[in-house]
Amino acid sequence: MDIEFEEKAPVRVPFPTVLASIVGLWVCYFVLITLRSLSLEFNFEDEMVWRRALVCLAGAVTMLGFWLILRLFDDRPLWTKIAAALVLSLPVSLILAQTNVLVFASVEEKAYRAMAEQQGFEVRRDSSGDLLVEVSVPDASGDASKARAVTIGRKSTDMNVWQSLAEIGFGRYFMLLAWCALYLAFLTGEKARTAERREGEFRRAAKAAELRSLRYQVNPHFLFNTLNSLSSLVLTGKTAAAERMIQTMSTFYRRSLADDPTVDVSLDEEFALQRLYLDIETARFPERLEAKFDLPEALGDAHIPGMILQPLVENSVKHAVAPSHGKVTISISAREEYGRLVVTVADNGGGLGKNHEPRPGYGIGLRNVEQRLAARFGDEATIVSGPSSGGYATHLRLPLVGVAKAAA
Repeated sequence: MDIEFEEKAPVRVPFPTVLASIVGLWVCYFVLITLRSLSLEFNFEDEMVWRRALVCLAGAVTMLGFWLILRLFDDRPLWTKIAAALVLSLPVSLILAQTNVLVFASVEEKAYRAMAEQQGFEVRRDSSGDLLVEVSVPDASGDASKARAVTIGRKSTDMNVWQSLAEIGFGRYFMLLAWCALYLAFLTGEKARTAERREGEFRRAAKAAELRSLRYQVNPHFLFNTLNSLSSLVLTGKTAAAERMIQTMSTFYRRSLADDPTVDVSLDEEFALQRLYLDIETARFPERLEAKFDLPEALGDAHIPGMILQPLVENSVKHAVAPSHGKVTISISAREEYGRLVVTVADNGGGLGKNHEPRPGYGIGLRNVEQRLAARFGDEATIVSGPSSGGYATHLRLPLVGVAKAAA
């Protein structure tokens, strides 16, 4: 399976995450302010609630617009993102403050009146528009008192408006900075996940390339051997056997080359391929080669790297069958052992070479198999090869993959 890499693009925080953080912030604000208002026991809380909800809704929409601007700095250095948050939050906080002032402007006088009434005072406006409350002030003797008007709310002026905006905007500013810190945390986490995902893609690509390279090493060697076998049949006039070999070779290559070199195949498929190959070699050595297969039905669905057994079977043909004058049996078997799959390729063609040394030429095929197992399973797979009773055997021990239930 080929792995396609995405073009490098700025990492973004998913919109649902951004939306949830903004909505969560304003919901918390709404709940806290409502609880605070209820503790003051105003008589017009219903009117305050819908105004407060309107302010929160407008604030959430404004912050979404703020995010659209802030996200332009997602791929910039951290100090740039912090500076942008500090600067951009200032005008946005003033917008939020102005929204609050506009929504609650008509209810301000009601709030003053409610607080005064709770204390038993009367509130009125004078001719200049200032809001006054009548209070009793003792005279010099302390016995009598007279009513005196105290100003509790002056008529709105430009200075008053800016003071109100500054007071509310100060709180909104730090609310925005808190949300910006949360957004930067989300962005950092998203970048970490993206980097981890890309690292995983590169590792898989490198592993696939290694598996593909090792698998392709098998094909030229096998083709060379089969063409030699075919040439021998043609030169000796065995045309019928040569024709059968060509047909078998065609079937073998059609099956083996159709597989993705980086994916596993079932043991059934791998054993079937080795049957085809040994059928080809049997045409070359009809009197000297016998093949035996032992695959329990329960292990037929177990998965192993495709053509992993090919170099081992070729080694047996080359080093046991070819130099022998008698019949040699090549056995391919599989079994389950302590929850692991054990696949064995063995022959009875004599386990030692001259001077009782292992057969020469085995190293290349074994090294290929060992590298493919390491690339596919890491330290979970092992290969052991050496002389056995009257021959040579190679045992592959690897994880039992693809079997629904263990073999009995």
